[in-house]
Amino acid sequence: MPSLEKPPVVTSTVKWRFPAVHPEGHKYVAIAGGLTLLATLLTNVLFWPFVGLTIWVAAFFRDPVRTTPRGEGLIVAPADGLVTMIQRVPVPRELAGDLGDAPLVRVSIFMSVFDVHINRTPITGTIRQVVYISGKFLNADLDKASDENERQHFVVEGRDGRRIGFTQIAGLVARRILGFVKPGDMVVAGQRIGLIRFGSRVDVYLPDDCAPQVTLGQRSIAGETVIGRVGGMSVTGVAQ
Repeated sequence: MPSLEKPPVVTSTVKWRFPAVHPEGHKYVAIAGGLTLLATLLTNVLFWPFVGLTIWVAAFFRDPVRTTPRGEGLIVAPADGLVTMIQRVPVPRELAGDLGDAPLVRVSIFMSVFDVHINRTPITGTIRQVVYISGKFLNADLDKASDENERQHFVVEGRDGRRIGFTQIAGLVARRILGFVKPGDMVVAGQRIGLIRFGSRVDVYLPDDCAPQVTLGQRSIAGETVIGRVGGMSVTGVAQ
């Protein structure tokens, strides 16, 4: 009886390490630390609340290492957070020139103030468009936030010519959207492309040949969770 071929066993291990603080957050941690020192000099009553504030600020700007899955036709999540909407909607006018006028499936990921706020590109390719739009600061969980809030659109074109659009949207607390890339930059799936400060949302527009691989209420991890697959079947889920 012929022996079955067994896949190679992975023997290497990975150790947990405390996430680094993104350089964008260094000044905020320093400010919080300075307030803590001042509170210590004035009164011991405020010491622990300000210590908690400093820890929270450092945690907000944490920048963990992520392992991005590789494979043809995979679209990974650009943000940590809760999948709050999956629906077919009209494409924002700023993206219509690259994505077309037909409605596309939009996957919306809501980031609370406790989530990692570093955003990452869903696919490998070339940044074709970066458009910043000033606006309101409505609750990012509302559908109309996509059209009325401060936001920044990205379009990245993959090596196969497929284009993915995604949008950073400011929320109630967020007051600053940052982008780390510009048109013409080459990026790899999972690469850091931006940051939103203090609670927000990211929308991803999937091409018609891409099926959602997440369900409502699921939590995504930026650069790791597969949210779309070319030629795949849409998944379903059960809350439990």
